[in-house]
Amino acid sequence: MQDLTFPNALRRTMLAPAAAIFVAFWLLPMVTLARLSAAGGVRGYFTILGSARYLDSLLVTLALAACVTIAALILSLVAGLFLARNDFPGRDMLIAMLTLPLAFPGVVVGFMVIMLAGRQGLTATLTDALFGHRIVFAYSLAGLFLGYLYFSIPRVILTLMAAAEELDPSLEEAARALGATPWQILRDVVLPALTPALTAAAALCFATAVGAFGTAFTLATDIDVLPMEIYTAFTLNADVPTAATLSLILGGVTWLVLLWSDSLGNATVATGG
Repeated sequence: MQDLTFPNALRRTMLAPAAAIFVAFWLLPMVTLARLSAAGGVRGYFTILGSARYLDSLLVTLALAACVTIAALILSLVAGLFLARNDFPGRDMLIAMLTLPLAFPGVVVGFMVIMLAGRQGLTATLTDALFGHRIVFAYSLAGLFLGYLYFSIPRVILTLMAAAEELDPSLEEAARALGATPWQILRDVVLPALTPALTAAAALCFATAVGAFGTAFTLATDIDVLPMEIYTAFTLNADVPTAATLSLILGGVTWLVLLWSDSLGNATVATGG
């Protein structure tokens, strides 16, 4: 086997870009946020964490992200398995359409939800014609859920499709030969094999939904999610310590989810190996 060991000087040179990115885009912002959040002292932390307003906002944010994650996993699992195992005319076009939201910023996604479920949107127009009153939900949790789900599905479906294409078909054939039903094959063979990909996709989807701002900014007129609270504290109230503290809380929750995903994925691989 060829020796790929690099000299120390070359290794340091190769690590320099990664170290620079780490310092510039993670370490310095985190240190700055910690310094600004400490302006109110330890008492400021307890005041913010004990505030019913911020606590409710955090719970709404986490619950919304969890619902989006569950829905995105279910829809993407069904579609991803179907697309990974079937070749038909228009398949590539369908995949391109499903992943198109990756090209849209959050504000555009929010605008699309307004066009669908806003006061002058398609849903309001149809319900007015059919029932005599307009159904509008773009500016509620339902509208925010729809917008988050729209941009979450592509991230999840691409991950699951890549994992599904790597599955060993002989395992399913063996289970089928032993008399297993399609549901039993899915439950006992496919899902366990896809667990690492499902875990990674769930963590990515949850982290993205927790921190999404553009869509929330466009739709959340009466919804207090944590990114909007941070924006209000920083921009409208000029309350930098509160905004910094809420940012650290939001980042901490996201980091814990990603850490859990990584540890669960490693444990799954170790158990399966």
